[in-house]
Amino acid sequence: MEFFQLSAGKWRSQRATHHLPFKRSETGESDIQVETLDANHPEIIELCQYHQIDPSLSVGGSRVRWLGTMAWDRENDENHQGKTIFAIVPDGDNPRAGRLLRERGYAEIMPVVGLFHMDDEDGLVLTTEYETMSSIERFWFASPNMRLRTSTVKRFGGFSTASFCTETRIEASNPEQITERLGSDVLEKKQFYSVLGW
Repeated sequence: MEFFQLSAGKWRSQRATHHLPFKRSETGESDIQVETLDANHPEIIELCQYHQIDPSLSVGGSRVRWLGTMAWDRENDENHQGKTIFAIVPDGDNPRAGRLLRERGYAEIMPVVGLFHMDDEDGLVLTTEYETMSSIERFWFASPNMRLRTSTVKRFGGFSTASFCTETRIEASNPEQITERLGSDVLEKKQFYSVLGW
């Protein structure tokens, strides 16, 4: 939970995605908002119940919202915005590893249960198996206001995309600027580049 608490706030993400089968790269940018949720938050309890996991085993989680577009998007034909809920369920004998429940997956838009562990350098590693693909993500802090992320998505026996993100905390002098940009529940589309997932 400490890692998710450090991630709370508003972030600007710059990404390079490599489409390996096509040997081409795509850049992007997005705005992300992360809110920490306590273990007794109704959305955490509901997510645990959906996945048929005892809510008392969760230590909390996060609500994440994102908004943007990718460089290859056709005008008015793509929509990279959304939100998801994460719930953390650590292993009983090792709080640095366990299950991560998601309302919406990274590589497929569906509820999913992945695995997490904190590595020796305190990076958060998420491994998720979907019906047709798998993804591995690693998040780590270069400083309190800069978070780095790598991700790979593997389909049908071969890697299809690999991404690297640099995420910097948005320090808005006027909090209303963030509210206007990210909205409360529905995000208003802007012209900047983003990601597949948050």
